[in-house]
Amino acid sequence: MRAVLIDDEISNLENLKNLLMKHCPQVSIIATAQDIGEGVDVVKKYLPDLVFLDIQMGEQTGFDVLKLLPTRNFEVIFVTAYDHYGIQAVKFAALDYLLKPVDIEELITAVDKAEHKLAKQKQTSQLDFLLQQLKKPETNEAKIALQMQSEIRYVALSEIIRCEADNTYTHFFLSGNEKILVSKSLKGYADLLRPNGFLRTHQSHLVNPKYVKSWLKEDGGILLLLSGEKIPISKPNKDAVRQALQQI
Repeated sequence: MRAVLIDDEISNLENLKNLLMKHCPQVSIIATAQDIGEGVDVVKKYLPDLVFLDIQMGEQTGFDVLKLLPTRNFEVIFVTAYDHYGIQAVKFAALDYLLKPVDIEELITAVDKAEHKLAKQKQTSQLDFLLQQLKKPETNEAKIALQMQSEIRYVALSEIIRCEADNTYTHFFLSGNEKILVSKSLKGYADLLRPNGFLRTHQSHLVNPKYVKSWLKEDGGILLLLSGEKIPISKPNKDAVRQALQQI
């Protein structure tokens, strides 16, 4: 889980950071902040899964951070030295909180609960997407769920220009000059997208034929895309690619 820590006391940030690194290896600390404005900025920038949020910060509170965020797609664990301030509201909302000094066992329990809730939310999102995909094709544009580091992206197949292997990862090149990295091998996507007409031109390349401009005869065969990119065609794939393009 990618986490952001927000507290106005540097000593509290360092202590919590050390406890998480030692006792909660599933948590990766991606940023810290020491005031409300900075806290809002880092959450918007890094899109964490989990936020550890101090309640009392000077004349403001951690609740002000939440009020200033347009969307809150993350779990929150409140951290406070005041067992009276805001805790009653937190309890009524069934949210987790930790009292300072932070107890290790309570920290581990709170992190485990947050991890479970995030996994459940992700599964619900994926099930909703599955049900959407099962609708009649004529009323629903085909999409694919791409598991990124901090989110699951739902991308229309028509937006995918090409895919390129990077060891066990795959780069997706999308219309609009967007590029995203997904932690799954190209082979898996080649098998998945082949029925939708995508062409495996090379061990490292998968191409959407709608973005192919021409076949260049240089180097034994290269696909020129509408974007101007040149994609190699390996000898074992040459006949299959040529035949597929003739049927478009």
